[in-house]
Amino acid sequence: MSTTLLAIYNRTVLGRPIFTMVVMVLLVIFLGTHATKFRLDASADSLVLENDESLELYRSIKARYGSDDSLILTYTPQLDMFSDEVLQDINQLRSKLKKIDRVESVTTLLDVPLINSPPMTLYELSEEVITLESPKVDRELAKQEIISSPLYRNLLISPDGETTALQITFKFDEKWESLLKSRDALRTKQLENKLSVKEANLLQKISDEFDAYNALLQVQQSKDIETVRNIMDQHRKSAHLFLGGVPMIASDSIDFIRHDLLTFGIAVFVILIIILSVIFRRLHWVILAMMTCSASAMSVIGILGLLNWPVTVVSSNFVSLLLILTLSLLVHLIVRYRELHRTLANYDQRELVLETVKSKFIPCLYTSITTMVAFGSLLVSGIRPVIDFGWMMVIGIGIAQLMTFTLFPAAVVLLNKEKPTQEHDITEKLTQFLADKNKQYGRGIMLSFVLLAVLSVWGLAQLTVENRFIDYYKESTEIYQGMELIDQKLGGTTPMDVVIDAPAYFYEEEAEEEIYEEDDEFFDDEYGDAAVGITGSSYWFNSQMLGKIEEIHNYLDAFDETGKVISIATAVSLLKTLNEEILNNDFELAILYKKLPPVIKESLIEPYMSADGNQLRFSIRIFESDPSLQRGELLAEIKQGLNRDLGIDEEQIKVTGMVVLYNNMLQSLFRSQILTLGVVFVAILIMLAILFQNIRLAAIAIIPNIMAAGMVLALMGWLAIPLDMMTITIAAICIGIAVDDTIHYVHRFIDEYSQHQDYWLAAQRSHSSIGRAMYYTSLTITIGFSILVFSNFIPTIYFGLLTGFSMIAALLANMTLLPLLIIRFRPLGNQPKISV
Repeated sequence: MSTTLLAIYNRTVLGRPIFTMVVMVLLVIFLGTHATKFRLDASADSLVLENDESLELYRSIKARYGSDDSLILTYTPQLDMFSDEVLQDINQLRSKLKKIDRVESVTTLLDVPLINSPPMTLYELSEEVITLESPKVDRELAKQEIISSPLYRNLLISPDGETTALQITFKFDEKWESLLKSRDALRTKQLENKLSVKEANLLQKISDEFDAYNALLQVQQSKDIETVRNIMDQHRKSAHLFLGGVPMIASDSIDFIRHDLLTFGIAVFVILIIILSVIFRRLHWVILAMMTCSASAMSVIGILGLLNWPVTVVSSNFVSLLLILTLSLLVHLIVRYRELHRTLANYDQRELVLETVKSKFIPCLYTSITTMVAFGSLLVSGIRPVIDFGWMMVIGIGIAQLMTFTLFPAAVVLLNKEKPTQEHDITEKLTQFLADKNKQYGRGIMLSFVLLAVLSVWGLAQLTVENRFIDYYKESTEIYQGMELIDQKLGGTTPMDVVIDAPAYFYEEEAEEEIYEEDDEFFDDEYGDAAVGITGSSYWFNSQMLGKIEEIHNYLDAFDETGKVISIATAVSLLKTLNEEILNNDFELAILYKKLPPVIKESLIEPYMSADGNQLRFSIRIFESDPSLQRGELLAEIKQGLNRDLGIDEEQIKVTGMVVLYNNMLQSLFRSQILTLGVVFVAILIMLAILFQNIRLAAIAIIPNIMAAGMVLALMGWLAIPLDMMTITIAAICIGIAVDDTIHYVHRFIDEYSQHQDYWLAAQRSHSSIGRAMYYTSLTITIGFSILVFSNFIPTIYFGLLTGFSMIAALLANMTLLPLLIIRFRPLGNQPKISV
């Protein structure tokens, strides 16, 4: 800090401490008033790339064929599934669920149409649809039909007939859809840099309106799911029930986020108090440090509310992280103050605080900036929650720096000088132990790090982004148990669609053909134009192509990872029981299509074929609990196989669904973050060169940080821990905090060397001074994050453990490898080379 700025700081902050504290408290209060707008988000949209081209396809397919965002209630009765008692209980359960305001329909085995219970003709089927509740139904035949049905088996009922599913569909929200389309249309145009000022303002307005409305819907959805669970509780005496589906997962994930924010925020706060009490053994340091940490956290929460930024599973630990990062700055100030207090006993309190700020402001400023740069690497991910997390931490670190050098010093100035204390404790023994071993075994330590670097490269090569969504949750959670049951009994969990269009040449030929003359009045009156049109103009729905559809269906069903597959082939399989010959004659097939009751068309035809018969949809459920699931390989093999083995052009094939979107997100995350780390290191290298004004020293200083980040990522590779939206951020955190220690250590090393002109003495004295603060901050971060192992969200557990490991790795690298490299390459002067 320059002499002029230091003088201004002395006059304003330290010279008027009460005024400074009042201003900062008012700022915190102002920002805190916006904390009421703070909100959480765990919707499916938070798991996808914001500008993913596949997202538009996914939404268009949902709009055409219907959404897969429904609740699935699994029901395993104690008695026989088709007994009067069980069917009556299912009926009562269905009636109660239908009374929920936002529920549009509840589909159960009581509602599905039956065609062989008793066997029916096409004419009888067109006159009346039989269900389990119909007076004419044959209960025993219905049981056989439902369990053996190619449509209902593994979807509505398990093969053993012991578990059934109730599908709860919520009403379509037109306002939400309209706002979403308007927002996305403007965002797409914005990417092309074509927004006018008026359109930019409109985009902001619509985005704010959408976020607010979406937040209300999430609250309502949580209430609805709670109501569903209350209804389920009324029937648990007669059956074993689980709830599943995307809405439930989103709702429960929000509960997990809320729990982690509150529980771990408080837990980390308490742990930090304990650690500060043990380290400094002075109540006023504990109070002032936690007051400053709280001010930082409350300010950021208020800013998030003010900016309407939601907290997701990715950023659910930002409070704990911000508390710890703020405290790490404060620990450096406190340790330096106590050190100056012992050596400058004649200084008064204000002079001590000023000297502390003078020596620590620049290194702390650079540590904050480098940490911001590390978190800034998240901004290129393309995933809104990850981007928001990056911005949250960039802003949070800026707030932490502000509070650390205003609120905290102003409060310390008002205190009376404490009695000097001796700092000879276990911490100094540990840091000096490392200093002694560096001198004694320097060559061996450096060779060990070379070996670790080689092993890290091997571990990095083992990194993968393939992971199962079910592994995000503990086995004790309803989400895990529900997914596992649906996988085992009801044909898979995660939805995926394979959409196949007619070939391009078909549309060209169709455009050239003349439209059929409408002069056959008898046919028109009796069967309508659709009878001719659907088989005469459709590419897929005719006797020649039904076999091809079945071939595609069987191909998709043959994968080990795919569970239930439903398509037009499923409907054809059912309709064969009416009249197998009909399917071999286009004319009779057209009549069959025309005569099918609406309820049959709605369940068997419309969800799996476009109205013109030129596009097919194969609805597939993926076994999420399959330990061998590799999404990327599965998607590639499906596309290649359809083209290579079945002769379908690549242009005809579209694969979509949450499986695709989630895979795209993970692959993009891997590419953007791993590749961006190199850019981050270059940026930090430039900053270190500016700070130290020594490019050689900067190059040396970056090496321990590369080692620490490489070691934590390599550990993930060795332990087969996949990268995801949370664990990928560990690299940024590791770099940011490891560089903090590096800057503080090198800054102190330079000071010590300038005084004594001895590398080994500078290292020893740096270990006993700044090494103490580095040890305290690393210990604080490691212990603070260890509390996250009690989360229900597995990525949070990994986040806590791996962050702790990265801090230990960074501490060891900065206290062993860093000084040895400085001594070995002598970037500070021309002292004779010392063998290391």
